[in-house]
Amino acid sequence: MISPNLEEISNQLESPKLSARILALANLHDVSPKDAILLIKKVLADDSLQVRSIAAFILGLKKELESYELLIRILESEKDYNIRDDAIGALGYLGDVRAFEPLSRIFYEDTNWLIRFSVTVSLGNLQCPRAHDILVQALRSKEVVIQQAAIAALGEIQGIDTVDHTSPVCSI
Repeated sequence: MISPNLEEISNQLESPKLSARILALANLHDVSPKDAILLIKKVLADDSLQVRSIAAFILGLKKELESYELLIRILESEKDYNIRDDAIGALGYLGDVRAFEPLSRIFYEDTNWLIRFSVTVSLGNLQCPRAHDILVQALRSKEVVIQQAAIAALGEIQGIDTVDHTSPVCSI
């Protein structure tokens, strides 16, 4: 396997062409997490929503201590809910239980269904039993997709005792 040329990827990330920057991010697949993080930092403030979104997603796949900190920074500063959604999903992929607190806060503070759905899925991915009460609340959501995500997430945390909490919408 040929290792990717980091200098070439770095140059592509600085290209004025959107397609070049997106291709460069795709080429980070085979780059070590440490090197990938250094390169991703270059585009976290990119003008393109697509580039920022892909960069946030990749942070969840490149498991480094700094990945968590960068994702939290994105959640605190990013206004676009699609990018926030990708950062939330990335926190779930990262599997760092420190994400429980910020994800919990987002679940209670944000009313956007997509954000709440992603938080529910990510809490399941964290496999953190402390998420139980939030997931039970997600079961009571008016949004069926959030209910479904809560059911799956409760399975991830082995929340078998929650079967009694299902809403009439979820009952069989």
